[in-house]
Amino acid sequence: MIREIKSHEVGNLIQDGATIYTVGFGLAGYPEEIAMAIKESFLTTGHPCNLSLYHAAGIGNGKDRGIHHFAQEGLLKRIVAGHFGLGGPDINRLIMENKIEAYNLPQGVLATMTRNIAGHRPGLISKVGLGTFVDPRVEGGKITSKTTEELVKVVEFDGEEWLYYKATKVDVAIIRGSVADENGNLTLHREGVLLETISVAQAAKSCGGIVIAQVEQIVKAGTLHPKEVKVPGLVIDYLVVAKPENHYQTMGTYFSPALAGDIKIPMASIEPLKLDERKIIARRAAMELVPNAAVNLGIGMPEGVPI
Repeated sequence: MIREIKSHEVGNLIQDGATIYTVGFGLAGYPEEIAMAIKESFLTTGHPCNLSLYHAAGIGNGKDRGIHHFAQEGLLKRIVAGHFGLGGPDINRLIMENKIEAYNLPQGVLATMTRNIAGHRPGLISKVGLGTFVDPRVEGGKITSKTTEELVKVVEFDGEEWLYYKATKVDVAIIRGSVADENGNLTLHREGVLLETISVAQAAKSCGGIVIAQVEQIVKAGTLHPKEVKVPGLVIDYLVVAKPENHYQTMGTYFSPALAGDIKIPMASIEPLKLDERKIIARRAAMELVPNAAVNLGIGMPEGVPI
């Protein structure tokens, strides 16, 4: 049965030594209030502690949000992630000072790993990472000296080398949606990105774990449009209604209908970039675009290409 709980109850649901899988991109799609509650529980009671945290993309604002809340010595035992920079200086200090185990694995591997966990598969086979620092013959993705367990192996099929990424047991999934109904059915209609939210929840349930979802509000059962439900209530155990300041759509925006895909804003309303080396590089990249092209833009200077 779905239970609505207050954020201060979250810490009681997580066992010491648990493995948590979460989602987020910057602050988009990230359950900030749940993470804050875990930190507060640890600081107040010492529990939960010695957690392992998995996430695919960079999560945070580079300062005091996102995975920054896990940057408490003793709270975190291990972190496995595709990017650490947005987590802020405290999480990076724990890594640099060899205070926690840390693995840097490919973002795509971690984003799709949960599908394999949900399907009771032993892990993920990929050529991504061969010959790089992720290859166990180099570093195996381990970035602190206290990180010793091998999470990546080299395997051979039909005379070709592949990397085998070992699946983990997920004890707790912490996810986020826009609105949930009383049965836990979750929409993502106000989110700025669609992440691996459902597969992370499915992975936890497949492992016998629990799923805690953060939402902006809970509505009467049966009132959500079926097409807006992206995570069914049958894979959610607990709902936490967040404060608005802990449910930002992006690192700098609480909510914009344009970022949710509901409207398009006039090009004239976008402030031009200042003329510097970043704009020159973005402009040169834009010259390579052709009509009707499908474009995959990264963060940083690529953000200037569409402007």
